[in-house]
Amino acid sequence: MVAIINYGVGNLYSLKSSFAAIGEHAVVSADEDEIRSADRIILPGVGAFSDALEKLKASGLDGVLVSEAEKGKPVMGICLGMQLLFDKSLEYGEHEGLGLIRGEVVPFEGRINKELKIPHIGWNALEITQPDCPLFKYIKNADFVYFVHSYFADGCDESVTAYSEYDIPVTASVQSGNVFGCQFHPEKSGEVGLKILKAFCEI
Repeated sequence: MVAIINYGVGNLYSLKSSFAAIGEHAVVSADEDEIRSADRIILPGVGAFSDALEKLKASGLDGVLVSEAEKGKPVMGICLGMQLLFDKSLEYGEHEGLGLIRGEVVPFEGRINKELKIPHIGWNALEITQPDCPLFKYIKNADFVYFVHSYFADGCDESVTAYSEYDIPVTASVQSGNVFGCQFHPEKSGEVGLKILKAFCEI
């Protein structure tokens, strides 16, 4: 069973539907015991870093997530959920993250061509740098996935498993042991995204 953490932020039910499409049982839950009993955990997220982190902490599920990750349970953050896994974010100030992956979350503004739109929205190809990453079991280099974000992870070279180009190389996915992150939305990325979720369920 996959537990999708429900803390008031994220595309929860589209994620659940994606797991159903690949024949995997997933629950949207804010129940600590149910999350602990799951085989795998998904941390979704959309919106602002500080607001999402505040909601996660208010739910008490931040500690559950960290403790389960430290026990070795597979955990995957998606979009803002991935960003929350890092040490800190520079979105509207400086905010401490969950610290499960080394690095920080920084803005596109000031780092890319001013003519490019922010947020970065749309389909981009993956440049896979770690083909042995379990998430890539069923996909190939240059497959396209769907992004929606104004900030990205930086200073995390040792954890990056794929980049995508948006004027600069942008962290698309990361892995630190049993902790994974996708800046893109697998649940919005068609067949490629479903294959990534399927691979996660086999870790």
